[in-house]
Amino acid sequence: MLEASSPAKAILFGEHAVVYGKPAIAISLDRRMNLTVFPAGEATVDGGRLSMRKHRYVKKAYGELWEGPAIAFRTRSSIPSASGLGSSAALSCSAVAAMLFLRGDLSEENIARKAFEVEYAVQGRASPTDTSCSTHGNAIMVSPLAGDDLLWTILAGENVWNVHHVDPPELKLVVGYTKKPSITPIQVEKVRNYYNRSGFARETIDDIGSLALDGMKALRSRDLVEIGELMDRNHSLLTILGVTSRELDKLRDAAGPLSYGTKLTGAGGGGSIIALTERPDEVCEAIRVRGGVPFSVSTTRKGTSVEVTDRNALDIFIKPGPGKKD
Repeated sequence: MLEASSPAKAILFGEHAVVYGKPAIAISLDRRMNLTVFPAGEATVDGGRLSMRKHRYVKKAYGELWEGPAIAFRTRSSIPSASGLGSSAALSCSAVAAMLFLRGDLSEENIARKAFEVEYAVQGRASPTDTSCSTHGNAIMVSPLAGDDLLWTILAGENVWNVHHVDPPELKLVVGYTKKPSITPIQVEKVRNYYNRSGFARETIDDIGSLALDGMKALRSRDLVEIGELMDRNHSLLTILGVTSRELDKLRDAAGPLSYGTKLTGAGGGGSIIALTERPDEVCEAIRVRGGVPFSVSTTRKGTSVEVTDRNALDIFIKPGPGKKD
């Protein structure tokens, strides 16, 4: 009936600090989550009955946004699951976009808002960085301050996140996947506990936010050396928060001598590192030798998209949008 597709993301600067309203910068990557949607007798995902235990993000989007006849979903993804590359955000954005399209209420801002609500509800605490980046494509900066190129503002609890468009630089990046899952809610809760009991942790969060602002200046000037140095500093601060791991640091050690800078991306604990480099083939081989799964990536300008694949089937399911009549 239709296919919704959303890109992966990498956080260059600011993960975890952004949960507390600090700035962060993320870029969209050319790996995607594709979600095919078609009519069915019951709601399913990849042939299995839709359930909160197995399909939390799709289930939440489906339950919140769809009241029509049953729909089945089929996923196809080039984003490793629990890798720190935003697979859940890409899935949430694609599911939300499909539901909004069928409701006749599709817009980029609506996707970003609703997908964030899905992630926030499932994870218990989240920022809109991943979902806004996957929705918009390009690159984004999330900041407590409004300014130029503002896309939208999202509120949750005491936090105010202003999401800004950033013209994505052409960076050569290598991802090193540890094959160890990065479980976002666990890492977010770990940092929250540390933050609540330690002034040093709160100072570290502030330092990560300040570093993200320096990173924005380096990106605008296309200063690869400075970007790399800031990536390394960001990783050191994340180490203080306790979200790195032996597996991540092993891949950083392998990629570091061949790169401008390396850091974990995403929640940490497992998942992936990213390396900024002009020697991607050598970095891939170094990561492979150390037991990681490497792949080169590039930035993409394409965010979430929806393509109709069967108009006849769609006409049965599409619902009138706001202000429309049956």
